Amino acid sequence: MEGAGDKNVKKFWTNRSKFTFNIFYTQLQILHIQSKLPNVGTTIFTVMSALATEYNAVNLGQGFPDFPMDTQLISMVDKAMKDGYNQYVPMQGYMPLREVLAEKIKFLYNTNVDPQTQITITPGGTYAIYTALTTVLQPGDEVIVFEPAYDSYIPNIEINGAIPVRIDLQFPEYKIDWDEVRKKVSPKTKMIMLNSPNNPTGAILHEQDIQQLRSIVSGTNIFILSDEVYEHLVFDNFLHQSILRYPDLLERSFVCFSFGKVYHCTGWKLGYCVSSSSLMNEFRKVHQFNCFSCNSPTQVALASFLKNKESYLWLASFMQAKKDYFENLMQQTKFTALPSFGSYFQLYKYNRISDETDKDFSIRITKEYGVATIPVSAFYLDATDNKVVRFCFAKKEETLELAVQRLMKIK
Repeated sequence: MEGAGDKNVKKFWTNRSKFTFNIFYTQLQILHIQSKLPNVGTTIFTVMSALATEYNAVNLGQGFPDFPMDTQLISMVDKAMKDGYNQYVPMQGYMPLREVLAEKIKFLYNTNVDPQTQITITPGGTYAIYTALTTVLQPGDEVIVFEPAYDSYIPNIEINGAIPVRIDLQFPEYKIDWDEVRKKVSPKTKMIMLNSPNNPTGAILHEQDIQQLRSIVSGTNIFILSDEVYEHLVFDNFLHQSILRYPDLLERSFVCFSFGKVYHCTGWKLGYCVSSSSLMNEFRKVHQFNCFSCNSPTQVALASFLKNKESYLWLASFMQAKKDYFENLMQQTKFTALPSFGSYFQLYKYNRISDETDKDFSIRITKEYGVATIPVSAFYLDATDNKVVRFCFAKKEETLELAVQRLMKIK
């Protein structure tokens, strides 16, 4: 039987709970965050990778290799750690690595770059892109960006208070319409973003594109951001039209690279940015308070690894062999290949199979046929749907074979 004392205790704890809840609810209201990226949710890459895991699908969606990286490079990292290179290196990056990168740039592009003032090592290519944008953008600035575009570009622009000015690459070749670029340039244009080889399309820039770019930016205050993370993965004997080939363009450019994408170690998240000395000075002001220093043993290892030019010269033929192997296998399916001249990726039309949206089609074949891909509409802000999906061919042959065996069954 409950006494008066028990009732008072119960009343006390009930009132206390109500009071605590009211305080908590008030705090929630006070701590409400106004999102800087209100239109951004979970990326399609996360969604499709989760579906791939759930349905035990072959994951040709996300851009990472499923084969081992170079064992020599692994050994070099192991040695660097055992030799004691486990503390901070300078904010700009390990100097011997910057020096060998400058030598590589001279060898590949016949351009002299000062490793002391023009190269900064970063935790990945995406970080380099974000830092470059943050270095120059002010609220209200406009940035010309070509779609389909790597998914970080537009959020990186918007979080800096700038405005993305979107221009569609011309389907199905995914070429830049330079006349459209001229129309979109305004007094507010602060930057033009380029990506070659392009993710997701595999398209590349040609020399005539560079000449068009030159004519547009000449005599202006427009900066260039060139995403060249697939620098060494250019196919069919085409020449990579790096901005580093053109000293006049480099003066106004940030050129971003990734070690992970070309040396099959995407989880390392290590890259670098090259720019003019004056721009790099400003880049480092942002970098030093956001990251300061990147993984030391990997930098030490790469400084030695890159001295062997074959460590990067063979990569194009290696990855092209995978692309060609996958493309030959895919001829047994109802998919139609679009040209890919670089990167990890090739786009395929599925119009002979279905008129579903590319997102619905991608989800369905993951669930029903066990192959995960990425709908290309995810690379457009307005979800432009050309009935095209992206496959990653940077996989072992047996992975590609299994995927195609399943894709052949799609109806």
